[in-house]
Amino acid sequence: MSYEFKTEDAYGLARAIGADIHEKGDELFFKYCPQCRGGGNRDKNTFSVNLKSGLFKCFRASCDYHGHFVELARDFDYDLGFGEKRVYRKLPQKPVVVRNGAIEYMAKRGISSEICRKYELTTRTDNKDILVFPFYDETGTLQFVKYRNMKFRKGIDKNKEWSEAETMPILFGIKQCKDFDRLIITEGQIDSLSVAECGFNNAVSVPTGATGFTWLANCWDWITKFHDVVVFGDNEHGKITLADTLRARLPQTVKVVRKKDYLGEKDANDILLKYGKQAIRAAIENAEIPQLENVKDLALVQSVDINALPKIKTNIPDIDRLIGGLVMGQVILLTGKRGHGKSTFMSQLVCEALDQRENVFIYSGELADYHFKRWIDFQLAGTDYIKAIQNIYGDYEYTIGDGVIRQISDWYKGRAYIYDNNWLPEDGAEFESLPETIEKVIKQYGVRLVCIDNLMTAMETVQENDQLYLAQSNFVGQLKKIAVKYDVVVILVAHPRKSKLEFDNDDVAGSADITNKADVVMSYERIENDDTCDSKLSITKNRLFGKYATKDKAIKLCYSERTKRIFPYGLYPRHYGWEDYFQPVEEELPL
Repeated sequence: MSYEFKTEDAYGLARAIGADIHEKGDELFFKYCPQCRGGGNRDKNTFSVNLKSGLFKCFRASCDYHGHFVELARDFDYDLGFGEKRVYRKLPQKPVVVRNGAIEYMAKRGISSEICRKYELTTRTDNKDILVFPFYDETGTLQFVKYRNMKFRKGIDKNKEWSEAETMPILFGIKQCKDFDRLIITEGQIDSLSVAECGFNNAVSVPTGATGFTWLANCWDWITKFHDVVVFGDNEHGKITLADTLRARLPQTVKVVRKKDYLGEKDANDILLKYGKQAIRAAIENAEIPQLENVKDLALVQSVDINALPKIKTNIPDIDRLIGGLVMGQVILLTGKRGHGKSTFMSQLVCEALDQRENVFIYSGELADYHFKRWIDFQLAGTDYIKAIQNIYGDYEYTIGDGVIRQISDWYKGRAYIYDNNWLPEDGAEFESLPETIEKVIKQYGVRLVCIDNLMTAMETVQENDQLYLAQSNFVGQLKKIAVKYDVVVILVAHPRKSKLEFDNDDVAGSADITNKADVVMSYERIENDDTCDSKLSITKNRLFGKYATKDKAIKLCYSERTKRIFPYGLYPRHYGWEDYFQPVEEELPL
């Protein structure tokens, strides 16, 4: 028979191979691709199974493992049965004789003889020390039997609990449920009996512990009839067992007993024995829908004056007026035609950050580190400390005295860092991703401005175009998370896709998600036939303040070949903080 994909099969395979998984939309993501295991860099969450279509894919270009779930199951020896319903062993259907041994044992656990008889607990005829839990379905048919050694000796006896082989796993206590109002699910049978002892009719327990969910498909039609579900799992390692999976899988409201209502105990039976029935009742009545980790109550969000957010001023008045400066927590996309000066504009923003005592990190995929340093040193030095010398061709060359260079370097030493493009990991070591490096420099060096020049060089390891766009989207998404998490500014330089008279956000080369995920989009370019300026800056996205500068309202700027600075027409020469400590010798005096 042909196979039809079922969501339960995807979860079942994940459990079978020990995969760490999470749901996002219609996709079931695996922490590591089962085929490539994330490659040499141990890339995470690059593999998913679509829970509607059953199609799977690894998004790593060097792996590209993809196909239909039935092929995935074949490759990892996971038995699907190909549409044939599994046949379980039929159990003898005969009345259960409730024996005193079961009643006496359960009395020690706080369970009355009435509950023992209601749930038909007994002991084996061939061994009175083996407790028997019969599992009946809603029709009263015995489907599953579980045993418990009441005199288990650790290190001597083989198993404390086991079940009849090849029988259908279902919930314990289905037959005894009275209605479809509220269902209480525990991890162990004695825990569900403890709940029943406290007067709750619909108390059940899973058959094989917290990690086995093969019972869910067998009980699906029955369990989904309930109005809501309360999970009363074991309180282990700061989490309530069963809760996460049942919340993800069941369609109705799922509440969970609060950790504080366990009163320091592990499970329902422990609570019953130590604190009595009222503690169990309170725990169930106080059960609540857990707060999602990635969702918060809007009323509890701190009220923030957007205008008062920490920022780095660009000291170009029109830019600061429109976008407020470089506001912390933002990703700023800077684009423009090739060779028009967007990298120069970025490096000037680095100068402004340094002057405002903020630490910076630069990734320059196109310039050698000494080239970038020379460029920024010119911008910091300014006209007064740059000498113009005419060469043999009649052109001017510009230079800075060694004393000025030393003073500038000392001024930003320990505050400005650049990525070493020549670095290679030691043999056998994993290559560190740029976002990982960025997080480290933020935490270790107190960096508040991150500049990446440019997107394409950061993506150069991705070869295929379809994978390139996904990688770009993920990369910019990572930058945004870093900006928000550490309250820093990230400036990302990107090339435009094409040239035309007026720039818009769709002109950025690569994935459309690049501009979607950026907070500010700016475009810098040279212009001609203007008596007062030679360049302009357009602001085409401004998420925080909503103010733009496009077309004839673009900000007019000037560029100095001598200082490499970009500035508004008529603005007085800029002086940076390093000059406050400089004692020039005669040959370094301002010209």
